[in-house]
Amino acid sequence: MRTLIIDDERLARNELRRLLENYPSIEIIDEASNGEEAVEKINRLRPELIFMDIQMPGKSGFEVLESLENGIAPDVIFTTAYDEYALKAFEFDAIDYLLKPIDPQRLEQAIKKLEEDNHEANEAESQNRVFNEEDQVFVKDGNRYWFIKLSTVRLFESIGNYVRIYFENNKPLILRSLNALEERLDPNVFFRANRKHIINLRMIESIEPYFSGGILVKLKGGEKVEVSRRQAVRFKDQLSL
Repeated sequence: MRTLIIDDERLARNELRRLLENYPSIEIIDEASNGEEAVEKINRLRPELIFMDIQMPGKSGFEVLESLENGIAPDVIFTTAYDEYALKAFEFDAIDYLLKPIDPQRLEQAIKKLEEDNHEANEAESQNRVFNEEDQVFVKDGNRYWFIKLSTVRLFESIGNYVRIYFENNKPLILRSLNALEERLDPNVFFRANRKHIINLRMIESIEPYFSGGILVKLKGGEKVEVSRRQAVRFKDQLSL
């Protein structure tokens, strides 16, 4: 994690550097000794994390955060000799508030909290992310495992609480609803043909009219899937010039 140390006391910066040597995930990219310098370096270097004193020449730590360019919002751990700013610090969404001299155990707690917050944020982003056909995904069915490129998947089929995935000569089952899966897939490639099937539009081999205004699609693996009358209009619009 690219980190900037901001403190007007050189000894305090050196001591924090020494303590952070125990954390390989923390990469100290630079230091700043006052508020004005801090603003310039944060805007230019775009650190992911800053350790920052509150009372400094030029600008306070709070004023530094208020002066940053739009879109720049590093994680912040305040370091200060005074405890009266704690409430205001957390109004700025600080990860933590460490009193000087910094206790190594409190520093460890702060970094652990930072890592947990980042992990939760990454998980949430991953869960909400839409996969495109070039992405690779992990699939497990019993004792068998695959790491597959989505472009090789021709069909997703709902079977009760499970979804069967058709790719190459494999048809593993995963515990997932088809609705949840549809939200994660690129709609320009993966099309909801009916209540039970999502097809890969790139894997269509032939198309023919079907009963009641529906369409019958044959995929490259030989599977035939009906595009329901309700979805047929969308299907034609999506594939027409």
